Parts: sequence; C-alpha cells; structure tokens
Amino acid sequence: MRYVIFIARRIFQSIFVLLGLSILIFVISRVMPGDPARVALGSRAPQWVVDNLREQMHLNDTLPVQYFYWLRDALQGDFGLSLFTRRAVADDIREFLPASLELVFFSGAIAGIAGIGLGALSARFKGSWVDNAVRILSYFGIVTPSFVFGIIFLLTFGLALEWLPPIGRLSQGVPKPPVVTSLITIDALLAGQLGTFWDALKHMLMPAMALAMGSLAQEARITRSSMSDNLAKDYIAAARSLGIPERSIMTRFLLKPSLIPVVSVFALDFAAGLSNAFLVEMIFNWPGLSRYGMNAMLRKDLNAIAAVILILGVTFTIANIVVDLVVGALDPRIRLSAARSE
Repeated sequence: MRYVIFIARRIFQSIFVLLGLSILIFVISRVMPGDPARVALGSRAPQWVVDNLREQMHLNDTLPVQYFYWLRDALQGDFGLSLFTRRAVADDIREFLPASLELVFFSGAIAGIAGIGLGALSARFKGSWVDNAVRILSYFGIVTPSFVFGIIFLLTFGLALEWLPPIGRLSQGVPKPPVVTSLITIDALLAGQLGTFWDALKHMLMPAMALAMGSLAQEARITRSSMSDNLAKDYIAAARSLGIPERSIMTRFLLKPSLIPVVSVFALDFAAGLSNAFLVEMIFNWPGLSRYGMNAMLRKDLNAIAAVILILGVTFTIANIVVDLVVGALDPRIRLSAARSE
C-alpha cells in the first residue's frame, strides 16, 4: 500500500514538473527574435492582416496573459493553429505522433532484446573472443550517431542491394488498413492484411535499426557490466557450490537483478528516441512527430513547438514512472525501501 502511495506521489509531482516545463517552453518560444505573425503570413502580407493575426494569437498581451490563454486551450486539447501547415496543431499531432511511436516502439524492441541478449552473452563468455566482439560492437554503436547508421543502411540495403524499400511507411498501391490504433503494423494485423503488415514492416526495419543502434550498444555494455559485477556475489558462488547448472544460474539468479540499471537506461533511451529521431525520419522520409517538430522550429511555428516539446516532456515523465514500477517489480528491496521512505 505504501508503495502505491509512493507512485501516486511521483505522479502528483510530475504534474508540477510538466507545468514548469510548459512555462519554460512557452517563454522561450515567445522571446525568440522575429514576429511570428509576419513569419506566418510572409513579407508581402499587408500590415493590417499581420495585426489581426497578432490579435488572434494574443501576441499584443503580456506574457502571463498569453500563457493563461495557451494553457487554458492546451488543457482542452487545443494547441492552436500551426503557422506552417495551416491546420490545428492537435490534428497534426494525431497524424504524425503514431508514426514516431511505431518507429520508437519497434526500435526499442530491437534494442532491448538484442542489447540484453548480447550483454548476457558477453558476460557469460567473459574474456573470450565473443566478449571482445560484443565490446567492440558496443563502442562502435555508442560513438556513431544514429543518422550515420541510417545513411549506411539506406545506401547499402535500400539503394545498392535493393533488399528493403528506402523511404516512406508503405509502398504505392498497398492498401492502408482501417484505422484503429493508427499504428499501421498493428492495424494491418487486426484487419488481417498480412501483405500490408509485411510491407510496413520492411519499410520500418532500416529506420528502426538506425535508431536502435546507440541504445542497443549502451544496453549491451551495461548488461555485461552489471552481470559481471553480480557474478562475484556470494549467492552466485553458493548456487554453483550446490551444483546448479550454469545456464540456470545465468537466467534464474543472475539476469533478473542485473536488469535494474538496464531498465533505467532503456526507459530514458526510449523516451529520448522520440525526440532524437528527426534526422532518421528525414533520411527515410518518415512522416513522424520528430520531423514535424524540427520543421516547426525552423519556421518559428510557436504553437507547434510548444505542443511537441510538451509531448516529449510527458513521454520522459511517463518513462520515469514506468522505471519505478519495473525496478520495484524486479527487486522487492527497492520497493520496500521506497515504501519505508514514505
């Protein structure tokens, strides 16, 4: 019960974090040089048209008044109009966010499974050529930006070998599934359109792999380090003295406690992937929120900038709460310690 109260308090505290974030991004977006109304309408627009737009956007009011109107509308799901797309920002988010989420979910699955697997394999054969190969791969993945992997994958598998489609979410002529979750792969499976599912999966493989490489390398390195440290613990020596097979020791006694630091890093990498995917989305012409947010910043689209950053802040907040839940499930000592501190 106390642990539930601890999580509830974390959620309550997150509300104030998001409120502070909203104030920060709103002020930054408003103090940027240039007139947003003039940028939106262009240099040839009459001054009276610019003045009317400024009045509609409350740009003539003080910053606290502007923030009040913006927050009131944002809490109702209204982020205003995008100065670039000329549509409601909420409509743009509903269109672009699912594409980014689908890409990040898939890349997270690749990074989590492959990273933990390679890290466990490296720890199991510590000091061998397998361990050295995984460590070299990890260092290479950490120091190489995701867009570099994207370019390599695009030139190799998309253009040279033509194994995978180079850009977009679906090939021309492939029917889109009925919208249920707005995630094409999931909607295609729900509709029984296996051809659409396979085509969407092929389109997603290269950008997801490019986005996953850094996180995969980081998780492999941390898994190896955590498991190597735990291998020296007394309970592992006791398990070996009892004649328990090495495979059982690795999977039942060693892997679970070693995942605690991995889960923390994975959740933050997952949230960061949503904001760091803009270059990958541009390379593969992926219609996602990250590319939309970058275009909004380049065009000084204030409403879109504030909405996108706020969504990213919510994502990081949720990721931190999920980390507390998962870590508490993996190690009851942490759950009990958090409960006592409350």
